[in-house]
Amino acid sequence: MDTKIHRNKELSIGEALIPVAALIVMLGFNVYVYGDEALSGSNQFVLLLGAAVAAIVGFFNKVTYQKMMEEVAENIKSTVGAILILLMVGALAGTWLISGIIPSMIYYGLQILSPAIFLPATLIICSIISIATGSSWTTSATVGIALIGVGGALGFDLGMVAGAVISGAYFGDKLSPMSDTTNLAPAMAGTDLFTHIRYMTLTTIPTYIITLILFIILGLSVDIKGDVNISSLLTDIEASFTISPWLFVVPAIVIGLIIKKTEPLVALLVGTLLAGIFAIVFQPHIINQIAGVESMTFQSAYKGVMDAITGKIVIPTNNKTLADLFTSGGMQKMLGTIWLILCAMVFGGIMDAIGALARISHALLKLAHTTFGLFASTVGSCLALNITASDQYLAIVVPGKMFAKAYKNKGLAPENLSRTLEDAGTVTSVLIPWNTCGAYQSGTLGVSTLDYLPYAFFNILSPFMTLIFAAFNIKIRQLVTDVKN
Repeated sequence: MDTKIHRNKELSIGEALIPVAALIVMLGFNVYVYGDEALSGSNQFVLLLGAAVAAIVGFFNKVTYQKMMEEVAENIKSTVGAILILLMVGALAGTWLISGIIPSMIYYGLQILSPAIFLPATLIICSIISIATGSSWTTSATVGIALIGVGGALGFDLGMVAGAVISGAYFGDKLSPMSDTTNLAPAMAGTDLFTHIRYMTLTTIPTYIITLILFIILGLSVDIKGDVNISSLLTDIEASFTISPWLFVVPAIVIGLIIKKTEPLVALLVGTLLAGIFAIVFQPHIINQIAGVESMTFQSAYKGVMDAITGKIVIPTNNKTLADLFTSGGMQKMLGTIWLILCAMVFGGIMDAIGALARISHALLKLAHTTFGLFASTVGSCLALNITASDQYLAIVVPGKMFAKAYKNKGLAPENLSRTLEDAGTVTSVLIPWNTCGAYQSGTLGVSTLDYLPYAFFNILSPFMTLIFAAFNIKIRQLVTDVKN
């Protein structure tokens, strides 16, 4: 809420768009050259090159190097919590694998979830968990990872599964009163939380129904790769792990902590440590394999759990389908995502410092001559901020500050703005590879943003739904109700 918006009167809209155009061209060429490997490092450097272009524009407009670095430092500071959560998610994934939690979820999931209902079931499960926890990130880091494993075992394209996970996770994130963005949007627009939630359901529920229908159709029509032998998979899982419903105690505790409004970082740490203990109790043979010993000692148990938390581990299996599922990168796997976030924050920080973000938002605001134009400008501003600032909070805060007066001047209730901020700012952040949300979800689920993007139906449809409501004047609440004589 205290985010500063830097304004530079000397900056023209053409100058403000130079770094954006340069970044889009460079990223496009880089992805063309590297394909799926672009996130391994080259995209990160391209973001720094984009920041350099922005800095050059700033120097020509007499913005000091110190001012730019100060804003970069502020941007990076704002991501500290996200970075720590990312590291803890990596740790959690490692211990949940060696403890048998994820294999147990896959084991029971394979018996319950048939291919025909798997995608809509994934959407619904993630929606429920996300509403309960108020966090799309926690949902992906817990049930999301398990559902990716089940979907992979069933032979689904992982992009489809990740799209269902993300669609469900962001549906809950939007509507849960415990979600930070759900509280931030009405605060920026000037309305209260529950008015915002009630008004937001008008666009969110139809979008969700369409998303559910699409996943039902996709689940019934998709030709999954190969003929998966479920019995063989179950046998191989049992051969590698001790499977027990008691292992679900750990994820139940983590979800319970989040529901009780425990900080996500604390809940994930508790989940990691408990899973490490469960690994020693339920899977001593796995611990011995990782530590390279025949009999467990305190030292070898410590080493086995610590290796799973911090680095890459591979649980041996002869089943090729399970090979990737039995591999975890721990905290080390998240370093590439953290690298991407830091480079994105450099670009966003310099763009903010030179006044480019404010200039682009002002240009969009000038296009708002009609009610529809105002809604469209808000959507465009949110998308632009998600692309350039690489942060969903800025995509809510900056347009919220810029457009609040415009909505009031047109006689529109503030919940129109808060709903649009969520429909366009919150949910689209995950569709941008270098945005903190896109980088997080890709790193957590192990599926590239471009692979899940076509299937993140809820996230794609949400901004279009809000524009349709605006275009046809459907449920557009006025600030003052006219009284007829």
